[in-house]
Amino acid sequence: MDLMELIDKIEEEISSASKLPLVNKVVVDQEKLFSLIDSLREALPAEIKEARWIIKQKQQQLEEAEKEAQKIIAEAKEKAQRLASESEIVKEARRQAQEIIENARTKEKEIRKAAEDYADEMLANLEANLGKLLAAVQRGRDRLQSKINLPRE
Repeated sequence: MDLMELIDKIEEEISSASKLPLVNKVVVDQEKLFSLIDSLREALPAEIKEARWIIKQKQQQLEEAEKEAQKIIAEAKEKAQRLASESEIVKEARRQAQEIIENARTKEKEIRKAAEDYADEMLANLEANLGKLLAAVQRGRDRLQSKINLPRE
């Protein structure tokens, strides 16, 4: 019998006992009541052991669930930090890429300006040399013309 059945039997025994008139007392079968109490004592340790075992199992389940929850929380925090870190890395990489592009554009403008200045200088030198050459050609032609236009002797 389990504990609840034994307790029910004790209650039943008390309820069905003979009542004494004028007082709130009953007459019970002492041997029967002691027998039920002994059975209750015998059943009690088994019930308590089972209850303790159930409590221990539930406690272990709770501890495992707590460990799993802590593990999940730790993993979530780590992932959040990693994502935040990756986000910062991406932001920094984009900033550096933008800086490199801006530096390249600035350098390209400087090189283009230097190339244009060099080309202008070369063209100015060429123009000066062509001017001198043209002047030399013109002098040569003028001399040639002056010889052609001279009266013959």
